[in-house]
Amino acid sequence: MKVAVVGATGLVGQVMLKVLEERNFPVKELIPVASERSIGKKVSFKGSEYSVITAQQAIYKQPDIALFSAGASTSLKWAPKFAEAGCKVIDNSSAWRTNKNIQLIVPEVNGKAIRKEDMIIANPNCSTIQLVMAIFPIHRDYSIKRLIISTYQSVSGSGINGIQQLNDERCGKNSKLAYPHCIDKNVLPHGGDFLQDNYTSEEEKLKFETRKILNTQNIGISATVVRVPVQDCHSESVNLELSKAFKMEQLISSLNKMPGLIVKDEPENNIYPMPANCADKDDVFVGRIRRDDSIESGLNLWIVADNLRKGAATNAVQIAQYLLEHKLI
Repeated sequence: MKVAVVGATGLVGQVMLKVLEERNFPVKELIPVASERSIGKKVSFKGSEYSVITAQQAIYKQPDIALFSAGASTSLKWAPKFAEAGCKVIDNSSAWRTNKNIQLIVPEVNGKAIRKEDMIIANPNCSTIQLVMAIFPIHRDYSIKRLIISTYQSVSGSGINGIQQLNDERCGKNSKLAYPHCIDKNVLPHGGDFLQDNYTSEEEKLKFETRKILNTQNIGISATVVRVPVQDCHSESVNLELSKAFKMEQLISSLNKMPGLIVKDEPENNIYPMPANCADKDDVFVGRIRRDDSIESGLNLWIVADNLRKGAATNAVQIAQYLLEHKLI
């Protein structure tokens, strides 16, 4: 297939190329796209180098699939043009997630929602993807009544500028700030822009996207997004109130059967998910699974995943694979 990667020189774009190669996606022709300042740069794929071109030049090449990771403004401008040319667009920005006519997809959870006529498909926010991967089998079996989410998000979620700020601060250098405060040896209870109700845009994404993917408005959700001085992998502490009583053995069995989810929960051996052992992996990891005895049918989870892979690039490539496997392209 002809595959365009829009934002091919960026942090997520580079991981998209890596995941396409690792999964042996049937790329007949790679079409790397980036902004004007990157035109002519080379990107590597399967041992060959490809020159970066403009979005308009890419459309002339008539790609079958375009993976977008170039920001919301770029996607709003160019995704419809690719779609009009007959190209399936999988977009990693926030541009289309709240659009009621655009499917928001995590293949293992709601891949069946994709229709053949869907030309633009939205990739959820990284923290939402790992959350719904872990809570989907629980919601299916026990119906979640309420969620309280606290995230511990890595600096790579802010792109190369977040990584650069952390590394520069650790070396005592001044750099362009990705955050309003120092991130090294610090924790920032701030992700995205503050809204009128004093929640942030990142917290609102978690609430809206979780309900959209699970196809319900009945779950009460409260979220606090926190940035921590870790380069890769987001972590989440999640408290759930379920509508039905549960037996822990059956609930853990459901988690173990969830594709793409790995239960890592041996507290007696100090085994639980951590960014240090979850980075550069495509799976979502869950541990510290325990009852919350302060409420009826309460549960606590700890969820960790690589935000650049399953939280972004891998999920996008999996959507493309789903399109092929189910003859939706």
